Amino acid sequence: MPYVYLDSGSTHPMPLGARAALEEYLRYKTRDGLWPGYSMDAKEKAVVEGFGALVGAAPDELTMIQSTTMGENLVLQALGFPEAGGRIVTDALHFFGSFYTYGELGKAGVDVVTLPMTPEGRIDMQAMAAAVNDRTKLVSISHVSTTNGFEHDLKAVCDLAHAHGAYVYADIVHGAGSTPLDLRAAGVDFAASSSYKWLMGDFGLAFLYVRREVQEKIARPWWGYHQVGGRFVTHVFPFDPPGEAVADYGYAPGATGKFAMGTTSWTGVVQLEHSLGFIRGLGVDRIQAYRQPMADAIQTELRRRGYQPMTPLGSRTPLVAFALKDARAKLSDLLARNDLRLTVSANRFRVSLSVFNDMNDVDRLLAVLPKAPPA
Repeated sequence: MPYVYLDSGSTHPMPLGARAALEEYLRYKTRDGLWPGYSMDAKEKAVVEGFGALVGAAPDELTMIQSTTMGENLVLQALGFPEAGGRIVTDALHFFGSFYTYGELGKAGVDVVTLPMTPEGRIDMQAMAAAVNDRTKLVSISHVSTTNGFEHDLKAVCDLAHAHGAYVYADIVHGAGSTPLDLRAAGVDFAASSSYKWLMGDFGLAFLYVRREVQEKIARPWWGYHQVGGRFVTHVFPFDPPGEAVADYGYAPGATGKFAMGTTSWTGVVQLEHSLGFIRGLGVDRIQAYRQPMADAIQTELRRRGYQPMTPLGSRTPLVAFALKDARAKLSDLLARNDLRLTVSANRFRVSLSVFNDMNDVDRLLAVLPKAPPA
């Protein structure tokens, strides 16, 4: 790379093997030669299974969708919001795009409780326990926060919610592929993840997880062609068998039969077929252990220099964030001049560490960042 890239939490670079797979697919699409046995159905099946192996989900609990946001909205519709009323408990470290979602649900009459971030950069479980009651229908959180990398204890959240008859939705876009995760063992009911971050894929392809035990308890939130399964027989075209309806059809099993969309991104599929295998080959545990010394070095040194930490000490996720008043104005040009790429917001900055980074990259960052300027 022509610069030090510490921004994989925004968009992860594509592995070279995924690029090669995409180039092969483009030859197939342009009919540049013959490609016997090139089966997109098989590739889609392999990708769903590969993602499931990363996050602790069975294939029948997964379906491909467009984006993480699409997944969250499908879950909300399946649970009947806003008409169903009741309480939703979320927090300030959930995806900030969801602030809009739950703000609109609040305007529509849903009782939305947003838990604050503690000074240490956490969500307090005692505060959550006080907020979740028997009127609560959903607890909606991010497994790993995009803001500061805080990681929820999913098992504790699910145990609390289920004790009050509530479901749990987890945005896992920053956890899947980066941090050890087992959705079934934790008891998560719904989860969604796009593929352009730590799955090393691209935009336009995501996964929705629906725990098997809750699939028959919820409504189908919409109708998508890929939900159709089993026998499909039309009765309106020449030589069709007679029938009372336009067509007779059944539903695909599992999450697909209730939540699947229409067409999905085939370019995303061919990239992920490589990338998911690459991640599984490395092992998420080993990925986490490899980057931990880098994260610890950044935490230690920038705290020493007076930067205000937002990420809890001991965090095992790939994101390290600090608050800095007017960060964009103070750091953007400095970082650009020194060929460093990371997320810089109005009043905070975030470092994202991936498998291609090493301590040389950390040293480059630390050599450029001065002592924290006064607020």
